Amino acid sequence: MATVLISAGDASGDRHAAAFARALRDRVPDVRLVGLGGEALHEAGVELFADRSDLAVGGIFELAGSARRVLRAWRRITQAAAELHPDLVVLVDSGGFNLPLARRVRRLGDARVLYYVAPQVWAWRRRRLRKIAQRVDRVAVIHPFEQDLYRTAGIAVEFVGHPLVDELVAFRADCDREEACRRLGLDPARRFVTLLPGSRRNEWTRHLPLALAAARRLCARTSDVAFLLALAPGVDRDAVARMIDAADLAPALRPILVHDRTWEAIRAADVVLAKPGTVTVEAMILERPMVVIGRAHPLTAALVRRLVHVRWLAMPNLVAGRSIVPELLQGDARPDRIAEALAALLDREGAAAQCRALAEAAARLGPGGAAARASAIAEAMLGAGAA
Repeated sequence: MATVLISAGDASGDRHAAAFARALRDRVPDVRLVGLGGEALHEAGVELFADRSDLAVGGIFELAGSARRVLRAWRRITQAAAELHPDLVVLVDSGGFNLPLARRVRRLGDARVLYYVAPQVWAWRRRRLRKIAQRVDRVAVIHPFEQDLYRTAGIAVEFVGHPLVDELVAFRADCDREEACRRLGLDPARRFVTLLPGSRRNEWTRHLPLALAAARRLCARTSDVAFLLALAPGVDRDAVARMIDAADLAPALRPILVHDRTWEAIRAADVVLAKPGTVTVEAMILERPMVVIGRAHPLTAALVRRLVHVRWLAMPNLVAGRSIVPELLQGDARPDRIAEALAALLDREGAAAQCRALAEAAARLGPGGAAARASAIAEAMLGAGAA
């Protein structure tokens, strides 16, 4: 029986890895699946040796306060790799953790390595290409523009499509705004702004107070708007409640908490306020207008500015190749400017124009079937390993 170790270090990677795991088991029913992940991977039948919540921190200097948790996850997953001798290791996103893991796997034995949802070397830290070439056998990318960069570096690469397309296109067809409001118990006659401050600890601790301050400014401009706060799995809900209490908001300003129903919260929104990342792809496919904000540790931000190779951080802008979504980052991420950008998209004409651009960009993500294509690559690699 073949053993496959899967490593997914964040919420979106956990979800993509779970779809991959199910698709692989359909192809190889007797495969043993083990690894690092969260609730989605667990529900997909993967035996977890480490919890992705230990890695729920983003940034470089932000890692200092989470070093013990990260080290704990590292020890557990590397010990599992040493003891189980997997035939194949599948890395999903989280390059800061998974590239060192690939090096350790190489040193431990003969396991082949597939990187699914590869690091965004096209955006920054292109020197990682050499590490990927040394440590990874094949790469499955989710954006078509990634292929040439990997091929130029001599890396076996295939475009498999974006893993969100299948689920979200079907979800969008089944759940319009009124249906999303019904599922969440909301009045569709009201206007809603959905706040998406992030799934990692440092993300929501930085972005939530900023979002609440922007909500206060927006309500000073327009009073007929309410706020939804979508909480990703693994977020400390008690800590979020304390932050909302500390903001001392008027009752009308207190956000309605939505637990583990992010897609409904996006679909119900008139406009979304999100941090950069996968959630902007979700909002793009769901065709909801958005404003993107981002704040990081000042030293992290300074380093990123020196290393980044792209003009934008929001994925809709990167996919479109132009600015279709407002990005307010670091010093530009001020409550007054955020409220102004949100107000512009609460205007129907402004929202409609952005939604048209988002639909055009989403079409570039390719057809569905990413998990099936990635699992076919994994099955071939298992067969090659057996041979």
